[in-house]
Amino acid sequence: MKKINLVIISGVFLFVSACVTINVYFPAAEAESAAAKIVNKIIGEDDNAGVSDDGNPQSYHFNPLNWFISSAHAEVNINISSPAITEITNRMKGRYDNDLKIYLDKAIIGFTNQGFIEILEIKKLGLKDRQRIKKLVADDNHDREALYRELAVANGHADWEDSIRNVFVKTWKNQAHKGWKYQNADGLWQTK
Repeated sequence: MKKINLVIISGVFLFVSACVTINVYFPAAEAESAAAKIVNKIIGEDDNAGVSDDGNPQSYHFNPLNWFISSAHAEVNINISSPAITEITNRMKGRYDNDLKIYLDKAIIGFTNQGFIEILEIKKLGLKDRQRIKKLVADDNHDREALYRELAVANGHADWEDSIRNVFVKTWKNQAHKGWKYQNADGLWQTK
């Protein structure tokens, strides 16, 4: 009799667990927090602001009660400390500290609504500085693109790249310093 009950219970458990769907959604709140840490590391006033994580690219926590519903959400911790991400953010931080902050402060460059930077007032610069700023912007935009891609890949979801970029668009704008330029959703340039 115990053997039959065990078989029935096992069968019910297998049936119920087969009905559970793991739905890994884009974790917007976690991504916003991760983006804020990264942007603060790059442009924040606090030199001690760092990028840290528990080291787990993803952590899935299952509540046994979710076994009995048709959909369970996986909890995701955004990994922001892979070697590639650290290398990219360090390059961006160095470029910002050494050059880009001056151009942002003078509103010569600004944040686009696509998550990049753009030259707005190149005529304010001499010929030598024009070539230099073009290279700085190109290098930084290359790193920005790589950062968004690496964040998606490091978290096992290459399909999140566009969502991550959109989170960064908002974060760059929100953490911009007073007087900096940013592009709104309609493509118009605004001053913070």
